[in-house]
Parts: sequence; C-alpha cells; structure tokens
Amino acid sequence: MSPKPQNPLARPHLSRRDFLRLVGISATGLVVSSCQPKPAAVPTPLSGQSATPVPKAPVVAIGRVQTYDRAAVEKQVQTLIEQLGGLGDVVKPGDSVAIKPNLTGGVSSAAVPGYSAIESFITHPEVVHALIKQVQAAGAKEIFIVESVYEWASYTEWGYEEVAKDLGVKLIDLNDPKPYPDFVEISVGPDSYIYKSFTLHPLLRDINVFMSVSKMKNHDSAGVTHSMKNLYGLAPLKHYRLNANDTYRSAFHGTESEMRARLPRIIIDINRARRINFSLIDGIMTTQGGEGPWIASMKPIQPGLLIAGKNPVATDSVAIAVMGHDPQGAYPDSPFFRCDNHIQLAYEAGLGTNRLDEIEVRGASISEVQQHFIPSPIR
Repeated sequence: MSPKPQNPLARPHLSRRDFLRLVGISATGLVVSSCQPKPAAVPTPLSGQSATPVPKAPVVAIGRVQTYDRAAVEKQVQTLIEQLGGLGDVVKPGDSVAIKPNLTGGVSSAAVPGYSAIESFITHPEVVHALIKQVQAAGAKEIFIVESVYEWASYTEWGYEEVAKDLGVKLIDLNDPKPYPDFVEISVGPDSYIYKSFTLHPLLRDINVFMSVSKMKNHDSAGVTHSMKNLYGLAPLKHYRLNANDTYRSAFHGTESEMRARLPRIIIDINRARRINFSLIDGIMTTQGGEGPWIASMKPIQPGLLIAGKNPVATDSVAIAVMGHDPQGAYPDSPFFRCDNHIQLAYEAGLGTNRLDEIEVRGASISEVQQHFIPSPIR
C-alpha cells in the first residue's frame, strides 16, 4: 500500500455570508464577485511586442428540465452543448468515446419509497441516451457505456441495455477486462498523492474521449459526489478492497482515521489517471442527505436541473454552489464533515478552478436555481 499522505494545510475559504452574497448577486448567469483577489490586468504591450494571452474562463451551462421525458431531456442537453460552444473541440470524427454514469449500489439496494433508483440515486438512462445522440452527431465512431457495476442486472433493470440496443453502443463492466485479456496499469503522473498508478480496464487507456455523467448528490464520506467523485467507479472492485467480502472499495477509504485525507486525494489521483473531457450532471430528480438508500438520512429531491461543462472542477463547483454549499469549503464545515474538500484539492493541483468568479455560467444563473441540499449529518 502506498504511503499515507501528508497532513493537509488549512485552506482559506469563503465564509457562509460571503458565499451567499457571491452567488446571490448574479443576474446574468455570469458570477462577477468573490472574496478572492482579482487577477492583475494584462499590460498593453509595447510596439513590436506580443501580448501575453489571457486564459479563457471555463464555461459551465445550467438548464432547467422538470421531467425525464425523452424529448424534453434531448432538447435541454442539446441546448447545454450549444451554450458550451458545441462538442467539436471534444469529439472528432472517428473518435472512440466512453461515457460513465453513476450506477452505485446495485439492484439489491433498498427501495426509496415512491421513487425508482433512476429517479433518486443513480444516473437516469435518458440523460445518457440524450448525450450519446449528441456524441454520435459529432462524428464518434464507437461509443461505450462503462461502469464497475455491482451486477450485470444494473444495466438490464435500470434501462441501459435498452439504451445500448437503441443507439448501437456497447456496455462494458469495468470489473471484467473483457474483451481484453487482462487489466492494465494506468499512471497517475507526477505529484500523485496516494497511488502512482491504477489497475484499470484497458479501454480507459485506448479511448479518445472520456465523459462523466453523474448524479447531483451529497455523499456521506466525501461531502458531495458529481463528475470527479464518479470516477471511483472506474476501479475494479476486487483490486481495491481490504477484505474479499467488502462490497465497496475499502482500500480507497482506509481506516477511519485515514479517510479524511486519503479518500479525497485518491479522487484527485484517479482523475489524473483518466482525465474527464466532458461532464454532465443529472439533477432533474436526485437525493439529499446521502448518496443512496443505505444512508438513513437520504431523502429524494427534485431540483429540475442539468449542468454541463468541459472542465470537471468548474462544473462540479457550480453544482456544489447550486446545492447551497461552498465549493471552497473546508473540513469540517458542511458538507465536508468527514473529508477534506476534493474540489479544493483539484484547484490546488491545477486541474481547474473552484472560484466562482473565474467561471462563466451560461443558461440559468446560480442564484436563479440555487437550492439548499441537506448534507449527510454529523455523526
């Protein structure tokens, strides 16, 4: 097992009052204020000199849709992609694309009274269906739906076999290396926290484009789970558990005392190993108080939203703000009661920004759609 991470330094973050002031003043969809210092203006170059290029702000699009009706979801996903400038810079003609939903828990999970699993704690297949149509229109040659499913019935009973058949795409269980002979090691790269590499399905190495289609949820351990936390499900279960009978990736969590630092840093490591090229967050119907019915405080909620972006840190940060949380929040503040904030770690690792004033929000503004999600409670 890799060495334990260093104890994290205390991170400055917005106060609750400043955070609410920040997201509350946006009326145009572009957040324009923050307690963070503004970047210095780029000076006008002298004659004969080249100007220093100014980095473009990442763009995140928010759309409203109240139903999983196919036509309604397809229209909104198309609109979000248009607001992001299309998929031409993400998907090239002939590309192979893998799309990972969040199919946590398996079909044996307890039922949520009055709601199906796809309406509460897993990614709805209609959202994936709508995205696949856009990816096909962009010219992708091969498309795969990938997940380390608890059992193949997750694909069958939750509608994903239907999606695959309807659109001619392939389903892959990342717990099984087929059609390859075995798993491969994929490097995290320099500056890894916990793992220098991950044992993963070879398809994740060979594809041209990788997309994360997550559910907008609180998470009992990680605080929130969106595009980046969704990548925990890339790892084959048998390679990342401490005991053969564990039904979750217990090696990722470590001991209770290790989890605060270990779990969020592994999120960063696995996002470095397999970078996300496009994120889509299903917040049409979801849950608050936890990630699934195995968390007693979990309750259904219907935000009626889809959120999309090409940088997962920025996209997840907007989703966190929409949930009424601070994307710069620090342990042990809500909702990060048990872990360091992996979004803040991603910012510090240079993977993207969680500063709302550095993100251009299109479509609905954060203030127009913001709700208060109840996090998993302090234990």
